Formats: sequence, C-alpha cells, structure tokens
Amino acid sequence: MQPIDFMELSKNYIPTEIEAKWYKHWINKNYFSSKPDDREPYTVVIPPPNVTGVLHMGHCLNNTIQDILVRRARMQGKNACWVPGTDHASIATEAKVVGMLREKGIAKSSLSRSEFLDYAWEWKEKYGGIILQQLRKMGCSLDWDRTSFTMDPDYYDSVINVFIDLYKKGYIYRGKRMINWDVKAKTALSDEEVIYKEVQSKLYHVKYHLENGGTITIATVRPETILGDAAICVNPADERYKFLHGQYAFVPLINRKIKIIPDEYVTLDFGTGALKVTPAHDMNDYQLGQKYNLEIIDTMNDDGTMSDAAQMYIGLDRFEVRKKIVADLEAAGHIDKIEEYTNQVGFSERTDAVVEPRLSLQWWVSMKDLAAPALTAVMDDEIHFHPAKFKNLYRHWMENVKDWCISRQLWWGHRIPAWYTQDGSFTVAKTAEEALTELKTVTGNASLTIADIYQDQDCLDTWFSSWLWPFEVFNGLSKPNNEEVNYYYPTSTLVTAPEIIFFWVARMIMAGYEYKGAKPFNDVYFTGIVRDKLGRKMSKSLGNSPDLLGLIDQYGADAVRFGILIASPAGNDILFDESSLEQGRNFNNKLWNALKLVKMWEARLASTSTCTDSEEATFAINWFENRLNQVSAEVDELMTQFKLSEALKTIYSLIWDDFCSWYLEWAKPGFEQPVDPKVYNKTIEFFEKLMELLHPIMPFITEEIFHLLKEQNEDLTVKLQGKPIPADETILAAGSLLKDVITKLRDARNKNQLKPKDPVVLHIMAENTNGYKAIEPILMKQVNASSVVYTSTAVANTIVVNMEKDKFFIEAEQQLDTAAIKDRLLKDLDYEQNFLASVMKKLSNEKFVQNAKPEIIALERKKQADAEARIKTIEESLKSL
Repeated sequence: MQPIDFMELSKNYIPTEIEAKWYKHWINKNYFSSKPDDREPYTVVIPPPNVTGVLHMGHCLNNTIQDILVRRARMQGKNACWVPGTDHASIATEAKVVGMLREKGIAKSSLSRSEFLDYAWEWKEKYGGIILQQLRKMGCSLDWDRTSFTMDPDYYDSVINVFIDLYKKGYIYRGKRMINWDVKAKTALSDEEVIYKEVQSKLYHVKYHLENGGTITIATVRPETILGDAAICVNPADERYKFLHGQYAFVPLINRKIKIIPDEYVTLDFGTGALKVTPAHDMNDYQLGQKYNLEIIDTMNDDGTMSDAAQMYIGLDRFEVRKKIVADLEAAGHIDKIEEYTNQVGFSERTDAVVEPRLSLQWWVSMKDLAAPALTAVMDDEIHFHPAKFKNLYRHWMENVKDWCISRQLWWGHRIPAWYTQDGSFTVAKTAEEALTELKTVTGNASLTIADIYQDQDCLDTWFSSWLWPFEVFNGLSKPNNEEVNYYYPTSTLVTAPEIIFFWVARMIMAGYEYKGAKPFNDVYFTGIVRDKLGRKMSKSLGNSPDLLGLIDQYGADAVRFGILIASPAGNDILFDESSLEQGRNFNNKLWNALKLVKMWEARLASTSTCTDSEEATFAINWFENRLNQVSAEVDELMTQFKLSEALKTIYSLIWDDFCSWYLEWAKPGFEQPVDPKVYNKTIEFFEKLMELLHPIMPFITEEIFHLLKEQNEDLTVKLQGKPIPADETILAAGSLLKDVITKLRDARNKNQLKPKDPVVLHIMAENTNGYKAIEPILMKQVNASSVVYTSTAVANTIVVNMEKDKFFIEAEQQLDTAAIKDRLLKDLDYEQNFLASVMKKLSNEKFVQNAKPEIIALERKKQADAEARIKTIEESLKSL
C-alpha cells in the first residue's frame, strides 16, 4: 500500500470500506492460520456459541478480549492459534427446528427420528454459521480452517466413547430420581440449567379435614399440587400437633386419606408448621416419601398439564389449574387465608419456563471423584483464575458437587449408546451389533436378534460434549497423541463468563484430567455480564439489547471494541452505554487528525536537518521516546495481569494526551517554518510504535494508519513487537514538570485575560532552578515568554502562580486590570479559606481522628497544607498589587 498525500485523506475516519479491505487482506495472507512448529504456542479455544445464535454484546466483549490476547501473542512471536466453532445446542436448536416445522404445518410427532434430524441438519447448514461470519466483522483473528462443531463425525464419536468409558468405569449410571423438568422443551435439566428468580407469589393457607374431626391448616404456594399429596408432616417437637401424630386427614376436593407423620425436616416457624408432602412434585418431599414409603402420585404430564392421576382438571395447564383449584377450595370452605409472599422460583435457563420437579428415570454422572483433581488444580493455582475472587465460588460448588443429570428427552444431539430388550434389560455399547452380543450374555437369551433390541431415545446434555472442547478440537481423543494435540494442549487462556463456571469451566477441567492427565488451560479470564445503564441484564424480552452489527455499521468495529473494553474491568459487570462507542469513534478521529497533521508536515520538509539546533524539538523527542518506553512496559505488565481495560486506558491517555496534545505541540515547527527531517522521521517512528501498541485492541485503523505513514515492507498484524526499553526517569520528571507548569501558566493567563499572542516576562522563584533551566526553551515557546528571569524575591505588579513550593510571576507588557485581578483574588481567597475551615473542622474532631485510617488522616493533612500554601500565595499576590 502506497502512502498518500494529506489532501487525499477524508475529513473523518470512515471505517466501513477500510475494515472489509484489511480483513480480506489478512485472510488472503493466511495470517491467522497456525501449524505446529518450533515456536511457543499460544492457544485459545473459543467458547463455542450456540449454532442458533447471533452476535450480542456478551459475545462482543468475550471475543474482543480473546482477539486482543491472540493478536498480542502473535506480535510477540508466538504461534497463535485461536480455534473457532459452534455448539449444537440441543434444546435451543430443537426448539428452532420445531418452530420451523410448525410454520410448514408439520408436527414433530408426525415425523420419525431420522426425518426430524434431516430437517435439523438442513436448518443447521442454512443458519448455523451466521454467528461465525459475524465474528469476522468484529475483526476476530480466528484460524477459520480449524472451525469445529460438536456434532462433527470425529467429535460425535468421541462423545459416545467417553460415555461408554465412564459407564464402564462406574461413573455413569441410570437411576430414577427427582429431576428438574422443562415443560416447554419437554426435557430434563441439570441443576446448573435452572435459574432462580425472586417472584411475587401468594401463600395459600388451606384447611384439611381430620378423620377424628376438626381441621389442620397447611400453607402452600403451589395449590395445584394438592391433588398429589401423600401425607402431612409436622415437627415432633411442635406442641400444637403432638396429639395428631399417626392420625389421618383428607386431601381437599378429592378426599384421599393421608397420614400425619412427625419428622424434624419441618421447621417450626415456616407457614403453619404443618407441611403437605407431595413426593412426585418436590425434591425434599421425595426424600420424605422414600423415608416413610409414601405413595408417589404423579399428577402432571410432561407438558405441564394435569394427568389422569390428578382426578380433576385433567388436561388443563398447571397455572390455569392453580386459579381454578383456589376458586374451588374457597367455594368448599377450605381456604383459611391468602397472603402475598416473595419466594425463589426456578426457571429453565434455555426456555424460561417455570421448572417442574419431577420423578424420572434418567442417566447420571457421579461427580465426586471426577471433581477432586479439578478442585485441587484451581486451589493450588495450577490453573489461575482472573480475577482470583472466583476461586471461592468454584471451591464451594466443587466441594458440594451433585451428580449430573446428562440425559435429555430430545432428538437433536448425541444419542445415548444404551440398548434395551423388551423386558427392560440393557447394556451400553457403540453399535447395535456390539449391544446384541452383550445382551445375549446379560439375558442368557442366545436367540435375541437385532429386531428384539432398541436404542435409548434420549440424547446427551449439550455440556457433555462441550466439556471435551479444549482437546477434541485437536482430535485429542479420536486420534490420541497426534502432533496437534501434543503441541497445542494444554491451551493457554480461556475467556468466559462466570455464569458458566459450573456448566463448562469446572467440567472441562474434570475432563482434562480424566482424559489427558493434564489441565485444559493455564489461565481463565472471567468477563463481567453486560448490563444496560439501569443495571438490567440485556435480553430480547426487555428490548434493551442493542443490535451489535448495527452498532458496527454505525461506529465501526474498532470503536465498538474500544467502547466495550474501556468499561470492562475483569470479572465486574459492565453498564453498557452507547456513549462509550462514541468515545471510541472520537478516538478514531483523533488518530486520523493526527495522521493528517503529520502528513501536512511531510509537505513542508526542509532539505537539511537542523535538529541539533532545536532544543525544543530535542527535548520533545527525548521526552516522548522515554514516555513511550515507560507506557510500553506498563501495558506489557497490565496485559500479563489480564488488566486489559486498564491497559487500554493507559494507551488512550498516551496517544490522546501525551502524543497529540503535548508532543505534536512541542515538536511542530513555527508558523510557515519548514519541518526538520529528523523531527519528522522520529514522529513517524513514534506514530508507528503507537499503532503497534494499540493494534491488538483496534486492529483496523492501526493497520490503515501504519501503511499510510510511509511505505511498509510488512503488515502490522504480524509485525513483531520489541521488548520494552527502560525509561529515563529524569527526562520523564522534566516532562511532567513542563506539562504542569504550562497548564498552570496558561490557566493563569486565561483567567487574567492575557491573550496567547501577548508576550510576557516569566519570573521563577524556586529553591532548585536546574529543573526549570532544562525545560526553559520549550517553556518559553509554549507560554509565549520573551524571557525567563530567576528571582529570589517576589515581583510586584505581576500575576502570581503557585506550584507546590515554587512560585511564578507573570509580568505582562501591557497594564494589568488590577481591580479585576484583585476582585478575582479575593473570591479565590474566600473559597480557599472556607475549604481550609472545612478540613480543619474534620481534623479537630477527635472521633474522626481516632477512627479514621492513617492514610485518610494523611490525605486530610495534605489538603490542609495545600490550602494554606494557596492562601499564602493569594495573600502575597494581593500585597504585590
């Protein structure tokens, strides 16, 4: 790409064409492709988005962070490999396919499994790659040749083989237990797939008639489950009910006779102290049912309607029944009272339907032994969490881990490799032929045929496939010890959200140790949850989730990446505000304007160098070179600590303030003066290094500017970054002093209505004048001082500026408006005296001094000293008038 004249540059940066151009160029150059070699690998596997998904702000944050880490590693000379892919998402995808079929007038129930799966694959091929294409618009530097899918043939086989292996090891078993049932998706859910929300409910106090006369009152929030009651339970120590132990009551409306049993499970202070026991519809009630051998009456169908066992309201939805049964109970005199009640209700993470506890025969993974090495790895920092606060959350879950329900009543997914005979005997095997051989042995029936056995209808939980992701994307199980898995595994960094720490992170660590004998990754970076300005989680239902692709079209990918990262400290939630994207766009334009300024200099280059004669330019170059070295080291350290948001803020300040506001101002030539070639070349070099530093975060504009600065023989995307060079603290201190003095003197000139073009004489009163002499030439130029005089006494009829112990006296050539200056000084004096009084009031408060931390006291004393110094300067200024 040839550099162009500044006249050819657009007024503002226009990202659309530039982003498409560079992404295509990078792809054509195979910059994102990785093959094992002698370099240090840097491996990241993308958290596979659902095949049903489209980009949202959470994806934007997560993938921006991954891309920053990967691009930085690539520029450090590492063999960066970022693996893309998608998750088959059983529940979500099946729902999409069922919806598509419904639009065509086809019911799932009318199709065979094979026919339904044909439609599902058709849907996946048409829509499943959308989200990956959208990641290209964000600039994600993924190795697209490695795109994986959790139902690719090799991956599918590995999932099935893991199931068989864990079954043979005794980790997987089949059992009838209480599970979470999603009535909308008609499938079981694991505990982790249930999201509890605070709901405003009603607590119904219902009277049950006793066999021997009288009533007992029960409090329930789910009156529709009354029809499945099998007992009433009271605390044995509850004096109110001791006379009822072993007696009987009748279920309202249906008059089923049930026993009253004493058990310490019931708390004395909840509700009425008496508990209805419904073993088929409550996790804890089921345990009581097992303990006392109670009848299990399942009153609900799999779609949440009432079953024949309910005896009433058959076929009606559970929430419709709730209204009807309350009305019928009231009419029959069974309602004592109804109270407002706030409680936690479980919702399906996938469909948002209220989850129904249900007794069901399912497949489970015994987790305790698998969890042990995974817990140790994190607690001993073999795997590092960022931020580390999530270790405690992880430890609590792992120490209390429950068995994992892995069967789902769905067709789209990995079908469970279990095979049954008509009498209920079963075995686990990869093929029907293998199963037949085993079942002949199990049943002792040598005459069994393939026609006599059938495969389990259920498929596996989606997470049962994605827990293999870090090694199976490299065929680590399907082709053991292949070159790629041995090179890329363990991976380097996982970037994910804390809400799937149990769904995915913990299980990947378990699978890593079980199947590779090693951790799956070195570091885990937890992003926050992206919320709106009101703190609400973004969702389609709330209408507060912006169209990410629309934002990219409006602001550009770099500005969107900037905007989401600038507000995203690791592990903390992000309150998304579109103004941060505007800030990113403004930053783009700041860079573009700086480019145009530098290109203007190119047209004014002098024929010979005069750099040695320009003290201002020499200082500016030395200072910025050291400032650039200082920030490069800071950014390197921040990136290493995964403080990416802080790194961006540091780079932003370096470019916006130090480079654009200070360096370019100090280094620029005088009006209509030629540009020194040495200054120009150094400025181009600095600009290139700034683009290097910023490139992982904002790849498009940095690549564009890098090539517009001068003709390049390499692309920024693959340019190796040099290691940070130590900065000269003396030069940095001089630069900081210069910025502070210029700022204060300009402010004083402005307040006293001295125009920038009006020259002044600057008198400096300081104990150590060497620091000022080092910056004197550039200071004179920047504050338009005709001369600098060092003095040991105050100078009359001047504007006085105080900076810590040093004082500056600005002597104007024209007559000062002393009355206006005096009026302003008196106002300033009044303000400072009031401020000092407020500080002294705090410091004279004995209670405050005794209880405040030492650093707070020190801060207040510094405020006191600074205020006293400012007051002294103002009083001296008033005297000098």
